[in-house]
Amino acid sequence: MLEALIFVVFPFCMVFAAISDTLSMTIANRVPVILVVVFALVAPMTGMAWADFGMHFAAGVAVLLFTFAIFAFGGMGGGDAKLLAATSLWMGMGVPLAEYVLVTGVLGGLLTLAILSYRKSAIAIFTSRNMFMRNFAEGANGVPYGIALGIGGLIVYPQSPLMVWALERLAAQ
Repeated sequence: MLEALIFVVFPFCMVFAAISDTLSMTIANRVPVILVVVFALVAPMTGMAWADFGMHFAAGVAVLLFTFAIFAFGGMGGGDAKLLAATSLWMGMGVPLAEYVLVTGVLGGLLTLAILSYRKSAIAIFTSRNMFMRNFAEGANGVPYGIALGIGGLIVYPQSPLMVWALERLAAQ
């Protein structure tokens, strides 16, 4: 049961956030809340040391403070900031978090360049009414960074401490 939560909740939240941001330019508050609550319940049951547990929360809080500052200056959406912090909680303080930030940054940059190119193209005029493309076509909408956060999270998640624990546990059976 514990392994199932680890295998399903995080990936589902990442996919949901990416699709939600694509369609509505918003990431529902329930996504980071679910990530935080499930981590807080599951991590101690995996035998994670309390010091490590605290460091995971420290990573989440540090990222939240940093992204809140970026949000305050208009550089990031609030939903993106909360999702990035909640995802950082699952990665912990260490290599998985650094990889997540790096991968997400690269993907976000590529996504931004692609959307800006798309907005300047003639295709944007014809596809702007499509429910999947309309937010990409509108210049005033910004960039749905939840896509990069979701994909980056899915790429790095196999190296996260809880996923490593779950995979080792299944391999031992």
